[in-house]
Parts: sequence; structure tokens; C-alpha cells
Amino acid sequence: MRTQLQRMIGRDPDEGERAGSGLEVFYDLIFVVLFSVAGVQLADYLAEGEVFVAVVGYLLVAFAAIWAWINFAWFASAFDTDDPWFRLSVLVQMIGVSIMAVGIPPVFSSIHADAHVDVKVIVFGYMVMRLGLVPQWLRAAYQSVRYRQTCLTYAVACIVAQIGWTIVALAPMGLRMTLVAILICVVIEFLGPFVAEKRKATPWNPFHITERFSTLIVITLGEGVVGTVAVLQAQIGRGGWTAQTAVLGATALGVTFSMWWLYAAMPNGKGLAEHRSRCFLWGYGMIPVFMACAAVGAGMDLIAKWIEGETHDSSLMVMAAVAIPLAVFTIGVIVAHYYLIGPSGMELMLIVTALIPIIVGLVLVAVGVPLLVAVVVGALAPVLPVLIIEFSERFEPATL
Repeated sequence: MRTQLQRMIGRDPDEGERAGSGLEVFYDLIFVVLFSVAGVQLADYLAEGEVFVAVVGYLLVAFAAIWAWINFAWFASAFDTDDPWFRLSVLVQMIGVSIMAVGIPPVFSSIHADAHVDVKVIVFGYMVMRLGLVPQWLRAAYQSVRYRQTCLTYAVACIVAQIGWTIVALAPMGLRMTLVAILICVVIEFLGPFVAEKRKATPWNPFHITERFSTLIVITLGEGVVGTVAVLQAQIGRGGWTAQTAVLGATALGVTFSMWWLYAAMPNGKGLAEHRSRCFLWGYGMIPVFMACAAVGAGMDLIAKWIEGETHDSSLMVMAAVAIPLAVFTIGVIVAHYYLIGPSGMELMLIVTALIPIIVGLVLVAVGVPLLVAVVVGALAPVLPVLIIEFSERFEPATL
């Protein structure tokens, strides 16, 4: 264990296939709770037929969670010293993320009331998180002459964005104006890293970043597993095992596993190392993929509620709650990968084979086929591309 402060001058971006540290994995655990709360809220409001509330609320809180995680991941990739000061700053950030989880339900309830979006707790959580992150950027600016201007730009961008979020949280605005203001703040958040990296790119490690993104995929998929198992447990407790329960449980675990397999079958480390300038579109493009991961789990939760008669949603709407995020995930993963490595002539085949089961599943429900049958068919969306990848001689796997 290191007991002395290390100079934060930037890590070697060519450290090889660097993996996440134990502290980074510990930090990730906080997000399991956050995505779990978000997924439950999404499923509950969908079950009540409040589609607008469910979708908008989920997009807001999921973005907040993912952006907080991404901020830490890229900083740690470039400047992780793993010394006492760095560890304590991570603890502060973890406290901030925990506060954010508490603030998720008010976001949904305020949108449901057609009122000012109540993001006060989430914004306060972000403020605490940045009390840990901004001093780290300033420390890197002080100790690393080479990256000083870049680090200062990051620090300023964080402060400006936080001021914007604070105004959004406190200003008396209606629902529409609040959503517009939130969109402006999101744009500011996106511009911060872009402007900073244009000065001089930080020494992030492409293999470390892609490994960390793989971890977030597992976290968001894990929310789906936890939520589905919890619902199935309640169903079994009330009425014992049924054919529907068994099919739904197997399908939920199967689709989750195949989603992970699809992402793992197309590692992006080598592509990101060879095309570092593509990091922004790839990194930002992965945000909806992460959102879709947890949303698939919420969709499975909604299916369980539908089976139990706890929602009056149509079977088509319930199927769409799984099909849409599943389509976003599978297509997003494929497009992101081939954006990095370049076209190979295979990406169109993978996209088509991923979309066919989803479209067929929706059509089956529309013509009256039982919902579970359609769900099983739709769950093949990530399976078919995996089969093509694993058995095609044309596919040349990269190293993570």
C-alpha cells in the first residue's frame, strides 16, 4: 500500500492492457444502487401508463449517473495516483453519487405533477461529487506542467456546468422551460471535455477506458438481473412456480447474458488505441447504450407486472418497453465498434440480424400471439449477431 502522496503528472498512456484498480471497482458498486432505483422508477411509471414521465425521468437520471461515472473514469485513466489524497477524493465522489440515488424519485414525481423538475437533491449530489473531482483537476494542473492548461479547462468547465445545474434546480420554471434548461446544461457538460482535450489531450489509456466501459456494461446489465430476480421471487412466493415464471426468468437471464456476450465479442481497445481522435463520438455514443442496458431490465420487470395483472398497459406497449431499449443496445454496440475499427462489410449484416427478431416480436404481439412467445423471439436480437461473430471466418477479433 502506498502511504505517501504521488506526483500527479499523468500516467503513461501506453501501459499496455491496463485494467481498472480495486478502488475503481469499489466506486462502481455505488452505481449498482443508483441504476436499480432508476430502473424501478421506470418500470413503475410505465406500469401506470405514464410513458412520458417514465421516459423523460429515466433519461435525466440515467444521464446524470452515467456522466458522473464517465467523469471519474477518464480522469482516473489519465491521472490515477492511488495515493491517500486520491482515495479520499474518490470517497467524496462516492458520497455524492449516493446522494444522487436518493434524489431520483422526486425527479419522476415532479414530472408526473407537470411541475418544475425537482433535481435539487441530484444537483446537490453532483456538487458533493465535484468537491472531490475539481480539486483533483487542480492538483493535476499544479503538478503537471505539460497538462496544466487542459486540467484547468476541465476544472473551469466543471464549475461552469455546476453553476448551470444549480440555477436549473433553484429557478422557478415550469416543466417545459426546465427541460430546455437541462438540455442546455447537458450541452455545456459535453463541450467541457471537448474544449479541454483540444488544448492538449490527457494521457488516458485506451485499453483501460474500454475495460472500464465494459465494467459499466456489466453494472447496468446487473440491474436488470437483480430487478428481474426480485420480481420473480415475489411471484413465486405468491403462487409458486409456473410456466410463465420459468420462461420469463430464463429469457431475462438469457438476454442479459447475450447482451454482455455481444459487447465482449467486439472489444474496442485496439480500435481506440489506433484512432484516439474518435474517442468523443465513441464515448458519447456509448451513453445511450448504457441507458438501454438498464432499461431492458426495467422492461423485463414490466413484463412480470403484466403477467401478475399489476398494469393495464397493452401487451404491445409492454413488448415495446423491452424491444426499444434492446434495439438501441444492439445497434449501438455494433455501430460504436465499427466506428472505431472502420467498416468491414459485416456491420450491416449484424444490424439486420439484430433487428429481425425485434420486429418479428412486435408483429407477433400485434397479431395476437401471447406476449411471452414474442418476448422470447425478441430476446434473440443479441443472440443472432453473437452467433455470426463467433462462427464467421471473416471476423477478426481484436484484443481488449
